[in-house]
Amino acid sequence: MDEAAEHAAFIERLRRSGIRVDRQGRFIHEGGEVTHEGLKRALFRWLDRLPPPDGRYILRLDAGRFAYLDVDDTPLVARAARVDGAGAIWLALSDGAEEPLDPETLTADAEGVLRAWVRGGHLQARLATSAVAALGDLFTETPGGRPALRVAGRTVQIPPPPAR
Repeated sequence: MDEAAEHAAFIERLRRSGIRVDRQGRFIHEGGEVTHEGLKRALFRWLDRLPPPDGRYILRLDAGRFAYLDVDDTPLVARAARVDGAGAIWLALSDGAEEPLDPETLTADAEGVLRAWVRGGHLQARLATSAVAALGDLFTETPGGRPALRVAGRTVQIPPPPAR
């Protein structure tokens, strides 16, 4: 292996953070949950994704400095949902943010797990059971049997996730 390849392999090893986001949206390091509130806020703020075709989840400090992290399902979890007076749906995310749901980004897998794109379509969030329950009256089915969401006077079909 030449010197440049050795250097690249060394940097790749350094970028392994040993941090993962579990299915509940918690940061786990060395088997334990990260509980320090300031550190959790920073980790959520740094959460990002490399552009395709790589697409790995990272903790990004700036354009050149980042570390990889493992994600069990999605990097964010929508823990709650509410419908405002105008009929818009808002998701309360595991990072403490609240943002509007774009119903066109919803998918439902074979097990019925709902996911949506958040942070401007950059990261995905799994809708926890509590968020789905809060929206229960808005769900319906299309004539073809696909789940759908009634929102703002229209019905949006919820497709399966794209094949990987």
